[in-house]
Amino acid sequence: MPMRTWLLTTPADYDLGHVDAVLPGRVVRNARVVVRDGVIVEVAPHPPGAVTDVDGGGLHLLPGLVDVHNDTLGRECHPRPGASLDLDFAIASAGARLRAAGITTAFHGLAYQERSAVGVPIDSPRAPELAPVVDAAAGPVADHRVLHRLDQRCPAGRAQLEQRLASLPAGEIPVVSHEDHTPGQGQYADPRTMQRWLEVGERMSPEQAAEHVAWWRTSRDRAVTVRDETLDWLGALARAGRIQLWGHDPATADDVDALIARGGRVAEFPTTRVAAERARAGGLAIVAGAPNVVRGGSHAGNVSAAELAAAGLVDVLASDYLPAALLPAAVQLARAGTVPLPAAVGLVTAGPAAAVGLHDRGQLIPGRRADLVLADLSAPHPIVHWVTRAGHVRGHRAVRS
Repeated sequence: MPMRTWLLTTPADYDLGHVDAVLPGRVVRNARVVVRDGVIVEVAPHPPGAVTDVDGGGLHLLPGLVDVHNDTLGRECHPRPGASLDLDFAIASAGARLRAAGITTAFHGLAYQERSAVGVPIDSPRAPELAPVVDAAAGPVADHRVLHRLDQRCPAGRAQLEQRLASLPAGEIPVVSHEDHTPGQGQYADPRTMQRWLEVGERMSPEQAAEHVAWWRTSRDRAVTVRDETLDWLGALARAGRIQLWGHDPATADDVDALIARGGRVAEFPTTRVAAERARAGGLAIVAGAPNVVRGGSHAGNVSAAELAAAGLVDVLASDYLPAALLPAAVQLARAGTVPLPAAVGLVTAGPAAAVGLHDRGQLIPGRRADLVLADLSAPHPIVHWVTRAGHVRGHRAVRS
């Protein structure tokens, strides 16, 4: 059997061989990848007899996964009631989960809002506390970035986001996704979905949950003016090129048309096929949930991500609340024959990189960063064996298969 040789540290220049390299549109069997100064310079069939620094032993080689919507950091900070962790430790723990999933670039969804999506007090650190920690996170594990999630009916959230945007370096164009979780529309079109969430997640009785949903809906309905003013403000920023604007949970064609009119670029988690079709017609990139694919459907009763992928209505898969689902979702779509393997891998690499404007990564082609993942895609669930991020690596040395 071949020897798989891993490096504990990655030099700027190295060769990686005997891998099945997943390129845009094709898989190169028994390939060699040449990396110089942390950049891919060649992907080609492995020359007979050539010795390489890393021997992949027949595993699949993928670009490092890019996750444009990851909501796990809050839970890392506050893993259970009464248990809070240091923020630096929390992001290190989150990074370990990302690494295990093959994710080398992650946009942490930080919610700029006073209350949670279901209207309960937030008991984990809030976005203004977390954003500087994400900004400062550096090292070999992952490229940590911020997805700014703004509750469009929350004036305090808007004020916080305004302060955040003013603090960013000149020329930086952040990603901002606006959302509205008011019961009766969007993700919670059926208010009973939120009620069930409260019963399970907040341990409310059915009566308490129903009363809370009714209160939350009434409270939100009184904030329509705030919503309209916030959307106008975001639209002005997007049209001026100061933010990359995304729309979270569009449900109707009108939702998508309004997003396009205000300069939006991405439809994030459309809840219906109608919204996804309108987004495609309008030239928006479409993000769907990897857990939706792995579960076989939406936990909230919205449209199936696999159905959208089969119709060509998905450009990006995001981990949402489960980083470990990202690669399995892509492989599941390929195994089902929904999309070919290269296209499925593109949903978690090239597609998300393009959606956030990171054109230096996401593909195994010359000129791209050598953010790389070696994985066994033949296992019942894909197994990530080796991850390197342009000069940094984590793995094991000399493991026989």
